[in-house]
Amino acid sequence: MTVKLNKIFDSIAGNIIFRDKSVLQINHTPGSIPHRDEQIEAVASILAPSLRGDRVSNLFVYGKTGTGKTLCVQYVTNEISKRVKETGEDVLKVIYVNCKLKKVADTEYRILAEIINRLGGSVPATGLPTDSVYNKFIELIDGKKQVILIVLDEIDQAVKKISDSFLYTLTRLNSELKNAQISIVGISNSLTFMDELDPRVRSSLGEEELVFPPYNALQLQEILKKRASEAFNEGILSEGVIAKCAAFAAREHGDARRALDLLRVAGELAERSGIKKLDVVRIDEANSKIEKDKMLDIIESEPKQFQLVLFAIMSLSQDEKMNKIFTGDIYNKYEEICRKTKNEALTQRRVSDIVAEFDMLGLINAKVVSKGRQGRTREIKLMLPENVRNKAREILIESLNL
Repeated sequence: MTVKLNKIFDSIAGNIIFRDKSVLQINHTPGSIPHRDEQIEAVASILAPSLRGDRVSNLFVYGKTGTGKTLCVQYVTNEISKRVKETGEDVLKVIYVNCKLKKVADTEYRILAEIINRLGGSVPATGLPTDSVYNKFIELIDGKKQVILIVLDEIDQAVKKISDSFLYTLTRLNSELKNAQISIVGISNSLTFMDELDPRVRSSLGEEELVFPPYNALQLQEILKKRASEAFNEGILSEGVIAKCAAFAAREHGDARRALDLLRVAGELAERSGIKKLDVVRIDEANSKIEKDKMLDIIESEPKQFQLVLFAIMSLSQDEKMNKIFTGDIYNKYEEICRKTKNEALTQRRVSDIVAEFDMLGLINAKVVSKGRQGRTREIKLMLPENVRNKAREILIESLNL
């Protein structure tokens, strides 16, 4: 075994594939952002008044995953923060919160606690009434004239986990503040995010909106060529690798993040195999691996009610007596699991909406069928690959304390 391990360690130590793999990582900030000048200028124009301590319009940025939304917002807010620092006037604080992270944005309390922590204050992880935490927040920021710019990345995830009421409360705080003012920048992968909010919340938020279009295949190739030249050693990439990555990502709604992940994972697979050239075969292997990882990531990050419904579907799929699964069967099983785990059951209509979301995510296939006099229903088929199901089940059992 020691000999085998040494062989693995030696192959990595003698790496000839990567020059700088960090260039392909999700947290890498490039020196320039190709094909996004128009969007960067639009964000900058909206947020620029914060340089003199003026409250700016709430901004909501939409676009599919990997269209450069977060990158552009962070680029502009970093530049504004630098400019403020140069003037020596402490008139702006930018707080960035990733709403997809567990234990940060799964309750209103935790979002507020995270914002307070970023501002240099502190509140206990649990225990205080939410009103007290809001008072602590007001006390912390209202001692002087300043703008608090709160960037809520993947804001739709927070609304899904909590509700939209916390957004309304945040914006209404401005009427209680004497010196400071709060502005929100929301970043969402859902183009219909604002439509799904309560009208009262929408009217308090919707001041400026910006949609990021997906990259096309040629734009993706240009982005990939630039990053690949920094990430890989010379002569590593075979002909057609960049084009194939771009084609895969263009098919996924122009997702530049997906394209970069493909290149990175393909390079890692080549490195582990001791291959000295990265060819298109490795891209296919990387694509299969990412598909598997993506499904597990979705399952792990979904709210508890979504996990309960999915576990019901998976349990029914394993039942040999069930030839076909319909939405009514899922609801009955879901109620049973809710009782077992002491969770409050949602209405059948809400569970039906969750099933539709699973269909959209590709976790299931839902086919509308007629049951004669009983009307129409949906026949459900679980679409998780066999090699993913065991791990998915483990994730759900742990999360739901089954």
